[in-house]
Amino acid sequence: MPSLKEIKGRIASVQSTRKITSAMKMVASSKLHHAQVAIQNMLPYETMLEHILKSFLAAEAEAQTIFDQERPVKRAALVVFSSNSSLCGGFNANIIKLMQHTVSELAEEIGIENIDIYPIGRKVAEKAQKLGYHVMGNYADMIDHPNVHQCIEIAMELGGRFAKGEIDKVDLIYHHFKSAGSQVLTTKTFLPIDIESELERDHERDLTTNIVTKKAQDYLKKRGKRKVVRGENEAVPLNDNFIVEPDMNTVLSQLMPKLAHLMLYTALLDSVASEHAARMVAMQTATDNADELLRQLNLQYNKSRQQAITSELLDIVGGTVNN
Repeated sequence: MPSLKEIKGRIASVQSTRKITSAMKMVASSKLHHAQVAIQNMLPYETMLEHILKSFLAAEAEAQTIFDQERPVKRAALVVFSSNSSLCGGFNANIIKLMQHTVSELAEEIGIENIDIYPIGRKVAEKAQKLGYHVMGNYADMIDHPNVHQCIEIAMELGGRFAKGEIDKVDLIYHHFKSAGSQVLTTKTFLPIDIESELERDHERDLTTNIVTKKAQDYLKKRGKRKVVRGENEAVPLNDNFIVEPDMNTVLSQLMPKLAHLMLYTALLDSVASEHAARMVAMQTATDNADELLRQLNLQYNKSRQQAITSELLDIVGGTVNN
């Protein structure tokens, strides 16, 4: 049995660790709030742009561009989103596992040398380089400072390569942020743009709370405190009798890149929010484990202390009887 001094040392060590995990949970909660606000500010623009594009394409049968036409895949690119740091549970491990699975499937068809990886995040960049994948650039700074201009640059580069025939397919791999307690691992086709699947994708989000436990979320849902953000920004129906000026190609050449920029920026914000939510859950779990360990150590300390006191009393009583 460890001595009282050793137990006190372990208690002090666990208390110190608990302070760190609790502070990291608070920091992640604050960053998650800012990420939720960024997504919420983007939703009205996303809603209106998708509604305009959907209405326009539904009304104009001849509305087609090179960016929404499928072709045989000879070379592909993957844009993979991860974090720059650890301590966020299985967030990075799940992304890397899905990336490896996707690369394996594509390699069977086109060969691993024909797959380009665009890593958004230091963790996936390091893993891709270690596995020997063809890594295109370093975009780790986008995770710490999400920037729509950098998303536009990447989208333009990918769009230019797709238009020139250098790549035939681009997929996004990221976590879709549904709520603080639910992030869905997602693979989505970026190019060619599938209008129907893009406009029918899951838009459900809970941007009103940082509560991570399912039990608490179910309680709030029953109480009616959760708000559906998407419904607040529903676009009004548009007149489907469009007059296209100056011409169809010019209009589509403006709408399609905007949709591509929006898809990439949405994936970035989703990934950043999911990272903070995953870290908040991991730090909350670590704090709870520290509390349980402290309870056990305090119980063990009290038992050892009581045993030591009892032994001393027995020694005193035994010495008195002998005298």
